[in-house]
Amino acid sequence: MTVSLIIPTWNGGKWLNELLIALARQTLLPDEILLVDSGSTDDTLAIIRQHQVANPRLRLLHIPQQDFDHGGTRTWAAQQTTGEIIVCMTQDAVPAADDALERLIRPFQDDAQLAATYGRQLPALDATFFSAHLRQFNYPAQSQMRRRKDAALFGFKTVFISNSFAAWRREPLAEQGYFPSKLLFGEDSLTLAKLLEKGYHAQYVSEALVWHSHNYSLGQDMQRYFDIGVFHTEEQVLLRQFGSPGGEGRKYVLSELNLLLERRQYQLLPEWFCRNAGKFIAYHLGKRYRLLPHSWVKRLSMNPNWQGWAG
Repeated sequence: MTVSLIIPTWNGGKWLNELLIALARQTLLPDEILLVDSGSTDDTLAIIRQHQVANPRLRLLHIPQQDFDHGGTRTWAAQQTTGEIIVCMTQDAVPAADDALERLIRPFQDDAQLAATYGRQLPALDATFFSAHLRQFNYPAQSQMRRRKDAALFGFKTVFISNSFAAWRREPLAEQGYFPSKLLFGEDSLTLAKLLEKGYHAQYVSEALVWHSHNYSLGQDMQRYFDIGVFHTEEQVLLRQFGSPGGEGRKYVLSELNLLLERRQYQLLPEWFCRNAGKFIAYHLGKRYRLLPHSWVKRLSMNPNWQGWAG
């Protein structure tokens, strides 16, 4: 199967050289790599052009920064490519092994109903306790198949997927118009939910590894959970068919607490309490964002320039 790899970039000079070197070492090389830059002002473009000299499969396209949209930009990028499999990555997700792409794509060969796969994200070497636990909770060591009927087993986690390292079969993806545009974020989970409803399924491939994590501050954590609350409210008609996110949230909080106690990192307990209390409050504020002053909403969100705030 032919493979197209899509990576949106914006001021990604910190990671891009390492990422492009790692991609060049893969046991399965993409037929094309398309980078879509939205107005980088650091050395991102210079790094990309340097790699283009040695890699004719590497293409660079530009869009204005204000036109970037998580779903819309990826849809437009996918339409500029031809691969039967579309791999989505982010600029800060670096393959942790030379066979990461091969392992991510391999399941498509034997399963015509498989519409998507996503790999395991390992915490970066500089990850904090809280950042590392999030990756360990969301990306277990065991691979898993996800079908519509599995909602009874996995609940809201049934539609969990991340375009930081995911592969999509073009045909079913194109049938539904690729990724939805004008979302605050979550274009990947919403797309997977629609595909599961149509009878396709997805697979989490724990053997396909990338390094990817974020050391969010307490304030950034709150902004992210505010945005999650907005997303769950805006798309509740489709997402609620897979259960409530509340149960998964409780599991996460208790898992984090148990790990703290197991490691006897008691000094982190105040931060654990503040972070989770802040995320709880921010999430529920996000679910009620229409009742808040416009100035508050933009301050509470990690994406203050989202066009949807104006609506």
